[in-house]
Amino acid sequence: MKILLPTDGSACSTNAVEFFVSRTSLRGAHPQLVLLTVQQPLSAIRRLLVRGDEQAYYDAEAERALAPARRVLRAEGVDFTEQKAVGDPAEQIAEVVAREKPDLILMGSRGLSAFAGLILGSVTTEVLARTRTPVLIVRGKEEPRKDALRVAIAVDGSEYGQAAARYVVGHLELFGQGAKFHAINVVTTLDKEYYSVVAAVSNEKLTKKDMKLIQYEDFVDAMKTVRPIFKAAGLKVKEVCLTGDPADQIADYAEENRLDLIVMGSHGYGNFKSAVMGSVATHVAAQGNVPILLIRTETHIPPMIE
Repeated sequence: MKILLPTDGSACSTNAVEFFVSRTSLRGAHPQLVLLTVQQPLSAIRRLLVRGDEQAYYDAEAERALAPARRVLRAEGVDFTEQKAVGDPAEQIAEVVAREKPDLILMGSRGLSAFAGLILGSVTTEVLARTRTPVLIVRGKEEPRKDALRVAIAVDGSEYGQAAARYVVGHLELFGQGAKFHAINVVTTLDKEYYSVVAAVSNEKLTKKDMKLIQYEDFVDAMKTVRPIFKAAGLKVKEVCLTGDPADQIADYAEENRLDLIVMGSHGYGNFKSAVMGSVATHVAAQGNVPILLIRTETHIPPMIE
């Protein structure tokens, strides 16, 4: 598997590197790891401070950014190549993705709050908007102690949930032998307003049992879209029905059940559009502490590459 790992020398980037070296199945027999560091162009004032020797400045900053990752990888005996660039980080990462065609982008994230991360514009969100490659976002959570992961697959009845399910069954080696899978669907809370509308349309009084039945039917409908995918692969999956806000419920369930990874489909909208449209995947990535693997619905899902 060919993996692109952008790094800026921060603790977040180092977390991503440490996650990689801890994952025997992720590394595979012959991993192709590409380290990338991107330096922001100097402002006019900073150009004066470096006294015209801009390239020396960029080289020094690149070395600083690469040093922590090098130490971890060399200590584990992992081979890797390096690339350096200057410019907008998301743009440069997207250019490298187009050129190198990695199977996976592995990134560390500082995890701003959902709203702040979308409005202020994280590099991760921009990379999702500019690429079609699956992105694995690692937060500060401690690396899994076992190679077999406990994995949540978000299912909502849409093409996004189906994309996540297809990716999982097509890359089972990625999650380790003996991995456990939870297919999670979050149904809508039926509040008083919803109750009133349905009652008015049907001209009937709905009981709590009726409301529970509506939620259960929504859950079943969502699971029907992915059950054939799991069945064809012979994959046993625990089906989980939650109620409430999807982003909150998925993140909380993963934390409470000590899951190692969340797999979700994502539309990959840019910052402003995500803020307006409300991407559940982006919100989970922003507020949760469990690594999240985002699969674009446009992504072609090839077989696992050893």
